[in-house]
Amino acid sequence: MQLALQQAALAPSIGEVPIGAVLVHNHEVLASGHNYREVSQDPTAHAEIIVIRNAAEQLRTWRLTETTLYVTLEPCPMCAGAIMQARIARLVFGAWDPKAGACGSIVDIPAERRLNHRVQVIGGLLEQESRELLQTFFRAKRGTSSENRPASKPRS
Repeated sequence: MQLALQQAALAPSIGEVPIGAVLVHNHEVLASGHNYREVSQDPTAHAEIIVIRNAAEQLRTWRLTETTLYVTLEPCPMCAGAIMQARIARLVFGAWDPKAGACGSIVDIPAERRLNHRVQVIGGLLEQESRELLQTFFRAKRGTSSENRPASKPRS
């Protein structure tokens, strides 16, 4: 998760939201990256998608079984779907995303039993550090507004 935080910290220097991701297999990093939506003007260029694409290309397979994806923010529906499609075994994320989170905050795609793949999900690892990166970025971008600030997982 520390490596994902390091990737996230690189993103603001190119105008990107500080979200980082790292995909690991047997304690070896297969791919790492951060958001590139603004640079590429590609709405799919989220950190998770970048990392999944790079790992699949490197391994020459779309099946990323027995891997763990570390990401600093709870994945959105697109990324949660890609995680499921890539057959990633485990997802570990930092901050919960009450505005777009699809792993427990708004919806819970990995928990959907009708889907054909199961992903172990662990949320809140280094949550404070992940949240602080995002808060600092958005404060600098928008002043001291609390807009778009990820918070803790909503309570039921």
